[in-house]
Amino acid sequence: MAIQSNHKFKVLGNAKEKIPVIGIGTKGIYDYRLAEEALIHAFNLGLTLVEVSEAYGDGLAEELIGRVIKRFKRDEIYVVLRVNAVRFSSLETVIKAINGSLQRLNLAYVDIVVADGLNEIVGLSTQVKILESLIDKGVTRYIGLANLKLKDLSSSIQMLSKYNIDVIQYKYSVLDKRVEKDILKFSIENNITFLACSPLEKGAVLKNSRLIYLSSKYKKTPIQVALNYLISKSTVVPTPKAERKAHIDEIYGALGWNLNVEDMRYLEKI
Repeated sequence: MAIQSNHKFKVLGNAKEKIPVIGIGTKGIYDYRLAEEALIHAFNLGLTLVEVSEAYGDGLAEELIGRVIKRFKRDEIYVVLRVNAVRFSSLETVIKAINGSLQRLNLAYVDIVVADGLNEIVGLSTQVKILESLIDKGVTRYIGLANLKLKDLSSSIQMLSKYNIDVIQYKYSVLDKRVEKDILKFSIENNITFLACSPLEKGAVLKNSRLIYLSSKYKKTPIQVALNYLISKSTVVPTPKAERKAHIDEIYGALGWNLNVEDMRYLEKI
């Protein structure tokens, strides 16, 4: 299928490749048939970054993505695979886990592997070395980290020997701005793409009075305002879950316009 190219992109970390401003998450899907239709629609609109983990639906989310990707050109899709830190007990262990994901995804490789958290048994430096080895093994093109404290995140960057950390992944929304104190700043200073999990707070953004007010002002929905706030940050790419085509259309409507400075400050007070 042909993919539209009239939407905005951001640069992936230091890789100089362009990725969509908004990605699609696949955690917590209830209806996989509708989600498949929604993901096809998202890819057709150019929302071609999708985030998944073997833990999402016990592999069903990976199988869903595998079915959808067959309809498109592989090099037009960015697959982000989130791998729990417990898998990083050895290179062999994590390769085995990723190969299981690749089988369900029906892919030869993913675009980005993100190590989620720290393995209490394996030291941080060993985990970073294993991450780099995944690129050498050809199972991923880029690597990332998730949910580390700032000191560990900073240390990991210094431990790299061959490649860059091009992605970090944390919970971030207009209602939960804890990462703005330090992690987001680190992301911007080091030119690392920030994948924002749970950007819609399971629908809680729909009930916030400030978002409701601005949605009326801009003739947008609270969801679109909430996402627009995030994508205004230079490195941030939110990954909301969507399992209906109408959800995809609403997400897509967060693109192509900007909150003004005054209204950004208004939302910063939430």
